[in-house]
Amino acid sequence: MGVFTFVCRNSGDEWTGKSLSGDLEASAGSTFDLQRKLVQTALCSDSSGGVQSSFSFVTPTSAVFQVIVGAPAAAAFVGGGAASAPSGGAAPAAEEKKEEKKEEKKEESEDEDMGFSLFD
Repeated sequence: MGVFTFVCRNSGDEWTGKSLSGDLEASAGSTFDLQRKLVQTALCSDSSGGVQSSFSFVTPTSAVFQVIVGAPAAAAFVGGGAASAPSGGAAPAAEEKKEEKKEEKKEESEDEDMGFSLFD
C-alpha cells in the first residue's frame, strides 16, 4: 500500500502538484484534471490495488491532495480536518439530532411532573 501526498498550487492558469517525498509531479489547467493526472502518476509508481483520494483546499490558490493506492475498500481516510469531510460527516449530525430530541422530551416530561403549567 502506498500513500502519496501532493502539495498543489495555482499560478495563473495552471495548477501544479508536487509530492512531499520523491519526485512525482504533474500540472494541469484545472484541479479536476490535476487530480486525474496525479492519480495516474501515483499508479505508475505503485499499482498494487484500489485507489482512494482526497483533495482539500488550504487557500484559494493552494491545496493538499492525497492518494492511497492498494487500500482496502472499507479503509478510512488517513487525513483530518476538512479533508475528511467525505468520510461520514452525516452520521455524527444524525446522532446529535437524536440526542437533542431525547433532551426535549425529557424537558417536556419534567414540566408535566410539577403538576402545573405556565399556560393555565
